[in-house]
Amino acid sequence: MHVTLVYVQVKPQHIADFIAATRDNHLASVRETGNRRFDILQAGEDPGKFVLYEAYASATDAQVHKQTAHYLAWRDAVADWMLEPRRGVTYKALFPAG
Repeated sequence: MHVTLVYVQVKPQHIADFIAATRDNHLASVRETGNRRFDILQAGEDPGKFVLYEAYASATDAQVHKQTAHYLAWRDAVADWMLEPRRGVTYKALFPAG
């Protein structure tokens, strides 16, 4: 399984907009063939900090996600709402396997 943790810091005035746009991306992403999880986490101590936990069956499935209309719409919508560029870190999931 191919996992990416995406770290995002959102400008305070755009938190609600970011949540709405990210919810739409989440709802479409979980219906993708290779998707295993697509969790959106918000920090308790800083509501502008988010982590997107994206798990796909393979790196290819994760790349396909980045070509979908819903991902491209999300990417373009949220770009100016971030305090700094988002940062994605990829992992190979060990447990659960597959």
